[in-house]
Amino acid sequence: MPQSELMPIGAFARRSGLTSSALRFYADCGLLSPAEVDPDSGYRYYSAGQLPRATGLRRLREIAMPLATVEAVLGAGPDDVSRLIDEHVGKVLGEAEAVRRQAALIKSSLAAVPGLPVTALKGPVLAGAIEQVLTATARDGGMPVLGGLRWEVAPEAVTLTATDRYRLSSRTLVPAEPAAMTWAATVDGDDLRAAVGEVRRSARVGVEATPHGIWLRLASRADQHCRLLAEEFPDHRLMLASLPEAITRVTVAKDALLGALEEHPGERVALSVTEQGMSVGTHPAAPLPASVTGPALRVSFELITLYPAVSTAIGPDVLLDLRGPDQPATIRSADRGDLTTVAMPVKHGPPA
Repeated sequence: MPQSELMPIGAFARRSGLTSSALRFYADCGLLSPAEVDPDSGYRYYSAGQLPRATGLRRLREIAMPLATVEAVLGAGPDDVSRLIDEHVGKVLGEAEAVRRQAALIKSSLAAVPGLPVTALKGPVLAGAIEQVLTATARDGGMPVLGGLRWEVAPEAVTLTATDRYRLSSRTLVPAEPAAMTWAATVDGDDLRAAVGEVRRSARVGVEATPHGIWLRLASRADQHCRLLAEEFPDHRLMLASLPEAITRVTVAKDALLGALEEHPGERVALSVTEQGMSVGTHPAAPLPASVTGPALRVSFELITLYPAVSTAIGPDVLLDLRGPDQPATIRSADRGDLTTVAMPVKHGPPA
């Protein structure tokens, strides 16, 4: 290639965003060799056609991608490129989360503050409750507290609550023994997700509070540490107390309703309630058998809001308290009221 069509390493560095030393390093690694090297002076020259590879290399290294993976990405086809990048990002995020949890654990250990016993619960019951209520959490950078579970401990009950502003889910548990104290805090939802497998396998779980976290003391298993979230949790009790009375109450078989929701083709689903039963969608084959008290009503929900509320209900039947097409609906088990979800409806019609 004529020298006039080549650029020296300094000019190529400026155009690619890589330093000259980085270009030498990548040349030695075989990732980006010069187009030509002067045999007498050793000067390195690059072509304009190498700029896309150099830019791609720089951008991949900016997301902390290892050299071996960078080489694989630069030589891969479009489908494999996306997969390799996604795999790298997943690994980085997983490692960052592990580091964050370990850092919280180290801080708790170095603080030398003993955990304060709060309560004790049956492990399988607590694990199930955590998974049920976690369905109402959300990852919101502006409000990290929406990703947490609010724990409220009283002598005779432990209540777990979560909300993503469109749903509010709450589960009340009976402790294995009367709680030692009244206590409340918001616990990081991701930490609880990571701990729930071990919690389920422990017959008994002791809960101890520290200034920045909780310890879940497990029987014959490794104890689990979960961080506390400092932000103020939404005033869910005021919201629940402000709900108007239900105007229509529906009791329907949980599995039948779930089946109808799963078969519904859209992202938004309308529930039409009459004395004949409850219809799901605009053109259902037949209404679901249901016990209905109150006037006929049509209420629409986002499927991602309604389905988890129904699927986590306990028992064979689910009870819906409907307050109108623009008022929150309460969804709970017909025979057990210790898990309750409040879901916001949406306007009729297709999603915006």
